[in-house]
Amino acid sequence: MNIIPVTDKKTRKEFLDVARHIYRRHDTWVCPLDIEIDAIFDPGINIFYKHGEATRWILRDSGKALIGRIAAFINHKANELHDQPTGGVGFFECIDDEKAAFLLFDTARNWLAERGMEAMDGPVNFGETDKYWGLLVEGFSHPSYEIAYNHEYYQALFENYGFQTYYKQEGFHLDVTKPLPERFMKIAAWVAKKPGYEFRHFKWKHAQEYVNDFAEVFNTTWPTFKPDFTPLKPEYIYKTIKKAKAIIEEEFIWIAYYEGKPIAIYLMYPDVNQILKHLNGNLHFLNKLRFLYLKKRKTMTRARGVLMGVVPKYQGMGIEAAIILKLAEVFKRKSHFKEIEFSWVGDFNPKMRKVFMSVGSVSAKHYITYRYLFDRDAEFRRYPIPDTKK
Repeated sequence: MNIIPVTDKKTRKEFLDVARHIYRRHDTWVCPLDIEIDAIFDPGINIFYKHGEATRWILRDSGKALIGRIAAFINHKANELHDQPTGGVGFFECIDDEKAAFLLFDTARNWLAERGMEAMDGPVNFGETDKYWGLLVEGFSHPSYEIAYNHEYYQALFENYGFQTYYKQEGFHLDVTKPLPERFMKIAAWVAKKPGYEFRHFKWKHAQEYVNDFAEVFNTTWPTFKPDFTPLKPEYIYKTIKKAKAIIEEEFIWIAYYEGKPIAIYLMYPDVNQILKHLNGNLHFLNKLRFLYLKKRKTMTRARGVLMGVVPKYQGMGIEAAIILKLAEVFKRKSHFKEIEFSWVGDFNPKMRKVFMSVGSVSAKHYITYRYLFDRDAEFRRYPIPDTKK
């Protein structure tokens, strides 16, 4: 076997092609767009390069066939908050062969160790946690846009190497063709009508105002359960939403206000994977036409809930319920949508899990984010889960 660093146009293409080889007989997998994966490793596009670094490799067998790939990265800013310097590995793909997988893991570990890291998390993304984060271990049904999907045997490859569970994640599915629970509806309607509260959906003509409010809530809420959280600038959020303008539904993005101050956010996309499944990762001219045609035909019947957050002061007041009520009203008007996938919720966020269960959604997919300690005698500490009984 021969492991090769990705350094030029040829190896960049081969890095993308590895996944197509690994899943070539797999009907469920959806190939991400090549340009979007490339962008993650482009310092001119990915803002995480401003305080981090990344590299990647491909793996060939003795016959020069592509059999694996892996990327390694360091977020120096997040490491300032870690007890131990920790890097990440991701975009792992490999044939069902421990020797090949372990060579990929070893290569990434050595690169990280040379740069002072003492552990590595994986599989993770060189970017936000809502994209390509965690290993799917249960619920191998249709993958949603930018959500992790992998072969079932990957779990054994990670765990046999020595990775341990750092935290678990769940994806919840909600059938929007069914009415919401009556008790939930009563609570949500009561909250939505309380004096001082207002719920507005995103509008492109006021995009900057909404993005500023979105950033304020996001940067206030996430540090409460993610100590290593890196604040996001409004410019980055605007750029992210603008990139998805072709599929964005204005009524899929909501902000709640109390006396004019933003207190909660919700972001959801139509599941563009239902279109990407037909494009094989390429967005050439003919595929752009296919994209527009399939979009017009209302091919996207699922939506992916990307994130929901409530400022700590207003948690436990039913704000999430009121937002979901607003979404229910939207789906009555957009009846071709049948399902929402809320992905993902970490086991360190039991409050949000409770919200999704209360609305009638079911836990359909399970993921694990692993950690591997370079010192094999060091004490392993799992990501803390809050005590909800306090």
